[in-house]
Amino acid sequence: MVLKLPPDITLYFARHGETEANVAKRFQGHTIDTPLTKRGHRQAKAIAKILEHHVDDPGALKFVSSPLHRARLTMEIIRTELDLPPKAYSVDKRLCEIDLGTWDGLTHKEARALDPKFFDKREHDKWNVRVPGGEDYADVAKRIEKWIAGLKRDTFAVSHGGLTRILRGLFEGLNAQEMSDLDEPQGVVFRVRGHKIKRYDKP
Repeated sequence: MVLKLPPDITLYFARHGETEANVAKRFQGHTIDTPLTKRGHRQAKAIAKILEHHVDDPGALKFVSSPLHRARLTMEIIRTELDLPPKAYSVDKRLCEIDLGTWDGLTHKEARALDPKFFDKREHDKWNVRVPGGEDYADVAKRIEKWIAGLKRDTFAVSHGGLTRILRGLFEGLNAQEMSDLDEPQGVVFRVRGHKIKRYDKP
C-alpha cells in the first residue's frame, strides 16, 4: 500500500546535517549522537535557503524535529537562517532514527565481525530482521505512518537518513530492498503532495 497525504496538506522533510559519525562511516542510531561538522552546519543553512525559495511563507509551516540532538541543532540553524525563533518548534520521538541497538557507533566492518551470518541476513532483509536490541524497517514504518496520519497542516520535519529513506519508500510504494537502495542525502529538501515526492537540491 502506498502512503498518501490528505489533499490539503504538504509535507517538507530533510535529513540532519553531516555529523562526525557520518564522516567516520559509523552507525548512528539513538545512543550515538555526534556533533554536526562544519559541512553539516552549511547543509542546514542550505536547507533554509531552499525553504525560503520554494515555500511562499516558511514561517506558516509547522516545524517538528526528531528529539535527537543532531536533528534539533539542524532545525535550530534552519530557523535562525529563516529569522524565526530558533527553539520555537516541536519534537516527536516517532521521527527518531531507526534504533540500531548493539551496532550503534560501530562501523559496518565492526558490526559484521560480531556475527557475520546475522549481519548478512539483516543486509538482505532490513524490513523483517531487527538489529540486536534495535528495530527493523517495519518497526520504523509503523511509527512514521502513525505520525503521518496525525498531520493537520503543512509541515516541515527534520529527521534522519534511515527514517527519511523509509518514508520516501512508503510514499513511492517501494519494497524493502528498493528502500534500502535509496540514497540518504543531506542539505536537500523533499516535498510531498499526495504521494508524489519532489526533491530540491538547491534554491
